[in-house]
Amino acid sequence: MLELRHLRTLIALRDAGSLVEAAERVHLTQSALSHQIKDLEERLGSQLFVRKSRPVEFTRAGQRLLALAEQVLPLVRMAERDLARLVGHEPGRLHMAIECHSCFQWLMPTIDHFRDHWPEVEIDIPGGHHFDPLPALAREQLDLVITADPQTLPGVYYEPLFRYQGLLAVARQHPLADRSFVVPQDLAEETLITYPVEHSRLDVFTQFLNPAGVRPRELRTAELTIMMMQLVASGRGVCALPNWALTEYLERDYVKAVALGEEGMWSTLYAAIREESRDQPWMEDFLRTARETSFAVLEGIRPA
Repeated sequence: MLELRHLRTLIALRDAGSLVEAAERVHLTQSALSHQIKDLEERLGSQLFVRKSRPVEFTRAGQRLLALAEQVLPLVRMAERDLARLVGHEPGRLHMAIECHSCFQWLMPTIDHFRDHWPEVEIDIPGGHHFDPLPALAREQLDLVITADPQTLPGVYYEPLFRYQGLLAVARQHPLADRSFVVPQDLAEETLITYPVEHSRLDVFTQFLNPAGVRPRELRTAELTIMMMQLVASGRGVCALPNWALTEYLERDYVKAVALGEEGMWSTLYAAIREESRDQPWMEDFLRTARETSFAVLEGIRPA
């Protein structure tokens, strides 16, 4: 019998492009996912995709089920939302802070989609905070914080959204541009451009430079990613950003990107919420929407 989990698996396989990544997205081992697909193919009497193809190449039967999944799963999601409202929960409030200057690329479509389905939830991104967002979350001044730097606080829960790689952006003519990776000492004579936040909240310091005892020759800040890219492209410095934040500039050959360390520098982005909010239907839906939207619009990220 065809089940919703089968449809979700096929969507994950299409979006991820491989069994390994699809298994991570649906929280199964690769073996369990392969068994699930094989069992479904035996029931249907038809192969659903071509093995060892990358990206995954679906057969006509697989394409038909994908079309069904695209029709059915949004309807199921909508029904789940409607049923959650019928339970009679009080209208919610979602005041959030973002400790990630480049997160708006996926956060804005997430909020737009969420607002369409939960119009009764009050959404706001207050500006001008003169306090740390995470303690403000614990004090109920905020309801959600997007952060890559979780702190242990009473009553605060961290929902992992995805993993991302930090890359070093350099000018096309920069001596480091042709390197596959850099080591901390390579930045000792560089001007490092960062967002105007504390160094303790920047992965390039906490994970890369500080452990090696290295400090760049000069530090410079810029408010916007595009300003940072202009400075980098003109040879005024280098900067470390999440891989997805660099995608459009790399596609335009505006700058080059180099891995930070031979193994790469990977971090996890979290949505921090209060423990009592975890069971709120609208909060569950927001987190699920955020994760789905991230994988739909960002390149190079991995399941957390």
